[in-house]
Amino acid sequence: MDWIIANVTLVLTAVAVTVLLLISAFFSGSETALTAASRGMLKAQADKGSRGAKAALSVTDDSESMIGALLLGNNIANILSAALTTALLTDLFGSKGVALATVMVTVLVLVFAEVLPKTIAIISPVPVAILVGPVVKLLIMLFTPIVTTVRAFVRLILRVFGLRADPNRHILALREEIAGAISLGHSEGAVEKEDRDRLLGALDLADRTVDEIMRHRRETEMIDADLAPEEIVSLMLASSHSRLPVFRGSDENILGVVHAKDLLREVERLSHIHETHDQAMAALDVVKVAMKPYFIPDTTTLDEQMREFLKRRTHFALVVDEYGTLQGLITLEDILEEIVGEITDEFDLVDKSNALKRADDGSYLVEGAMTIRDLNRATDWNLPDDEANTVAGLVIHEAQMIPAQSQAFSFHGFRFEVVTRRENRLTRLKVRKL
Repeated sequence: MDWIIANVTLVLTAVAVTVLLLISAFFSGSETALTAASRGMLKAQADKGSRGAKAALSVTDDSESMIGALLLGNNIANILSAALTTALLTDLFGSKGVALATVMVTVLVLVFAEVLPKTIAIISPVPVAILVGPVVKLLIMLFTPIVTTVRAFVRLILRVFGLRADPNRHILALREEIAGAISLGHSEGAVEKEDRDRLLGALDLADRTVDEIMRHRRETEMIDADLAPEEIVSLMLASSHSRLPVFRGSDENILGVVHAKDLLREVERLSHIHETHDQAMAALDVVKVAMKPYFIPDTTTLDEQMREFLKRRTHFALVVDEYGTLQGLITLEDILEEIVGEITDEFDLVDKSNALKRADDGSYLVEGAMTIRDLNRATDWNLPDDEANTVAGLVIHEAQMIPAQSQAFSFHGFRFEVVTRRENRLTRLKVRKL
């Protein structure tokens, strides 16, 4: 009779340990699958009506609760399986049973409850996540009181060490994940360079401000309202731009922005009213034709400004600093160029391809006003643009001075040589990767 009871106990214990190992494997695989599964692919499946994908998305929205519930279930299963195995082997082998139980449970848990389920989850994370999502969602609801208590205790400990959870971490991590996937796809040959630049350019609009890409006031064409009307019309026709700011007295005193079409329409209207061309031109007032100027702060993000352009149905804005001083101007085309690259038409008089020329020795002749971002995109370099927007600005920042012509510097793994300097501006530099 004792022999039968012993065998039944052995069988029941073995079955219980097996079930606990299966439960542990479920928790381990679920954690890996839900963590590794792409939220984008889960969203696509959820949009097609997959309830499992919807449950998986709901679970991963609160990753802290998910991890807490899965770890709680996993630890309970592992501890119970270890306790049962130790008790059984101790009865059979005495004190040696503890050592045997330790070895046996370690091997079983490592192989069947950790490595095997995690490997399966890594191979097919999305299907596994869809499969386990509804079950995990139910378990989180059951374990909520315990998980909430543990989470509060953990956050209290983190707060003691000055650490706090960032509520926006998921949004930021998602953007970084997308950007990383695009860059990885390009490095593996699945995404073309042009496609990578467009996608990353669109993602970066929210992190960049208008002062990084605006046309500086030094390079901006303007019309003096006190000029003769004939001269104003000639300047407008000679310009490659359809809109020009109008000032009087000082270029700080912007009166408006004149559009070439509006100016020519006004000239035609006056020519029908007056008998002679001279009388029509004398009656031309460019200020009356000009549109009201639209000023924006230089800290406005590109994403926000593009929305404002579309909302206002305008393409032109003047950029001012915190003191109201004019810094430059920006157009909708400038923002779009950050996504699609340089946009040129038959009226663009300047060949911007001259901003970057490759020499025979592998170095590049770069215009000082070229932005670091454009240089990085053209050459696949990674020069930092945190402290300066242009190549000349980067050299001046690193050198802590305005270099003289022919001076050379080495920093960030590159050699910069000043080729030409005009007054205090570095107009052309020679850049070579070390």
